[in-house]
Amino acid sequence: MSESPMVLPPIKLPQRIRAVVVDDSAFVRKVVREMLARNPLIDVVGAARDGLEALQMVEDLRPDVVTCDLAMPGLDGVGFVRRQMARRPVPILILTASPADAERVLEALGAGAVDFVRKPTALATDELLSIREELLEKVKAAARASHQNLLRSESSAPIPRPKSGAGRVDAVVIGISTGGPQALRHLMPLFPADFPVPIALVLHMPVGYTALFASKLNELCKLEVIEAKDNDLMMPGRALLAPAGRHLQLRRMPDNRVAAQLSLHPIEKIHRPSVDVLFQSAADTYHNRILGVVMTGMGDDGKQGAAWIKAQGGTVLTEAEESCVIYGMPRAVAEAGLSDAAIPLPKMAEAIFNQL
Repeated sequence: MSESPMVLPPIKLPQRIRAVVVDDSAFVRKVVREMLARNPLIDVVGAARDGLEALQMVEDLRPDVVTCDLAMPGLDGVGFVRRQMARRPVPILILTASPADAERVLEALGAGAVDFVRKPTALATDELLSIREELLEKVKAAARASHQNLLRSESSAPIPRPKSGAGRVDAVVIGISTGGPQALRHLMPLFPADFPVPIALVLHMPVGYTALFASKLNELCKLEVIEAKDNDLMMPGRALLAPAGRHLQLRRMPDNRVAAQLSLHPIEKIHRPSVDVLFQSAADTYHNRILGVVMTGMGDDGKQGAAWIKAQGGTVLTEAEESCVIYGMPRAVAEAGLSDAAIPLPKMAEAIFNQL
């Protein structure tokens, strides 16, 4: 009697990503389209010349992700993001040529853009191709973004400080990436001016953007938010944001106060600043009285740092998948067994308070 042929499960092919490219320059449209089309998982289904044309194209083609120039005549990138998000949220990557556009980039992120990519100022093919790997990585990540979490409402009133918490924490360190500006604009205003412990943050951003973002966040918050400089003190009611291009480390001084120390080292880290570097120095400084929080972002920066915090007896919280724009960094920590609790963004401030 012959054996029945073995039935193999069907091969699950990767889902292809449908992308629309928006730029008023025909040359940039062509080069960006070619960069994306070289990836076998990406189909460029349309290219628009401005925001108005893009609105109709997105409606007709229903892409998974849109790359959009910031500066365009008529309806620019910020205007397109606002109008598209009001119609139907879709992951949008902003392409910007200069740090001089930083304020408008932050406006676009505040309006719901998922991330941004710097493009070179000179229209030379080899320079544009230099952003290809970053662009491809971010397009693939954006296509997985949670549409419902692209729009965040800014918090206005701080939550009441609890009368007594766990009393286990002397400082809070936060690591965050893709979707971070939106999430921080929601989270940080919930902390009162008399927040009882200092905060240090790493947000993955290119050089030229963190100082302005810290200033904008400071305007929204009751506590003080500043871009960290060498020897800035960790103080209750203050949040230090790591500057782009430099690692933020914490060190205890002879008088027992804790200060910021900026460095280019370790240079082998993919991200500078690195969440891992901040978390490790915080664990070495505060030992078991440190709280690490890993929030939305792609990749796994923060996993090694979370392990260092746990080894010192500290506590680690991760943002729950349900509220992340990109569930990458928190997933890496949680799947490594390093997360004490997964907390959705609307409850994160309360969860942090409960550790103080």
